[in-house]
Amino acid sequence: MALKRILPFLLLLAAWLGPPAAAWANHVFIPMDNAQKECLKAYGIAYWLLGKQVEVDWLLNYRGGSFASEVVPGLENELAVRGITYQVISEAQYTSILSQIADPNANMDIMKLEKAPKIAVYTPKGKQPWDDAVTMVLAYAEIPYTSIYDDEVLHGELPKYDWLHLHHEDFTGEYGKFYASYRNRPWYQQQQHDAEAAAKRNSFAKVSQMKGAVTVKMQEFIAGGGFMFAMCSATDSYDIALAGLGVDMVESMYDGDPADPQAQSKLNYNRTLAFKDFQLVRDPYQYEYSDIDMQPGERGVYEGNDYFQLFTFSAKYDPVPTMLTQNHEKTVKGFMGQTTSFRKPLIKPDVVVMGDNKASGEVRYMHGTLGKGTWTFYSGHDPEDYQHLVEEEPTDLSLHPNSPGYRLILNNILFPAAKKKKQKT
Repeated sequence: MALKRILPFLLLLAAWLGPPAAAWANHVFIPMDNAQKECLKAYGIAYWLLGKQVEVDWLLNYRGGSFASEVVPGLENELAVRGITYQVISEAQYTSILSQIADPNANMDIMKLEKAPKIAVYTPKGKQPWDDAVTMVLAYAEIPYTSIYDDEVLHGELPKYDWLHLHHEDFTGEYGKFYASYRNRPWYQQQQHDAEAAAKRNSFAKVSQMKGAVTVKMQEFIAGGGFMFAMCSATDSYDIALAGLGVDMVESMYDGDPADPQAQSKLNYNRTLAFKDFQLVRDPYQYEYSDIDMQPGERGVYEGNDYFQLFTFSAKYDPVPTMLTQNHEKTVKGFMGQTTSFRKPLIKPDVVVMGDNKASGEVRYMHGTLGKGTWTFYSGHDPEDYQHLVEEEPTDLSLHPNSPGYRLILNNILFPAAKKKKQKT
């Protein structure tokens, strides 16, 4: 009897107090500082949400560039399966975070990510497993991509995509200048055979001519609003190919006839994205394209002291470079490649430098615009394999789930998903 009398009172009290606190917890917060166990996979979950038409908040400079979204069905299970550190927080807690970010004195901002970018990776069908850091990290983060190569580019398929990565590539048509060391390897011979067949299929007399046409198509893709990202030799060889359009820069072992002895004087630096005034390396047996790349003897660094610093930008005024430099570390381990670093005096003045080693005068990470689109160049080959020798086993990213160097690649993946803000500078 007593229970019957008190039950209406308990129901009334419950209605007045409202639902339990857990019911108000409607945001998932994914930290990206040292509390995170799986930084690289966290980018993949952001992409997963975007693929389900769920907006993601990228909290620039807040705890290493954290992510947040509304709680949606299946999200917590997906986070748990991927081993990602996260919290479910209340509306009040999230409002408090947003208030900290909005403080005019705080170098932080919120960037809305709205749509999963369509990703293309320019990579040969028969690439070797040691070849490319970007495809390895996309696979690890579980971010889907489409592989394309010369045929697809030349047939006008680039506009289908939002983001294009250039795998470790040689756009000069010299097959990576591996002739001296690897010309008898089956993979080298197959690479040359495939490239020559593609040139013939696309009505080019030489591979170098085909690669030059490919770089022009890619430049048109950027100018039309695309996002292009390149690492290692795909950076400087791309600009060299653009500067040398119509010029024979390639010796006979690569294309069957001698290079133009006046090739250097015929370069047109007005066509390039990043570099100016560089000098070609004319020796076909030397494993180098030009003086853009700093050489080991002049760098003054070795594995134990090779680091570069990320620049700090104003999140509220310069959101683009801020997004591209999000990290839990501002000092990043250096790593070598065929193109290890960029010589600073050869970089055009309108390029935004985002990471460098001032002591050695080299730039490692930079960004620029062309028309409606943008490009990013990142030197070196594999952020977690310092020297990265040809024919080595690929890196196991499960051993480096919070790699600061790999995070820079994934910043570029999410960058095209951002809601466009008018820059204030």
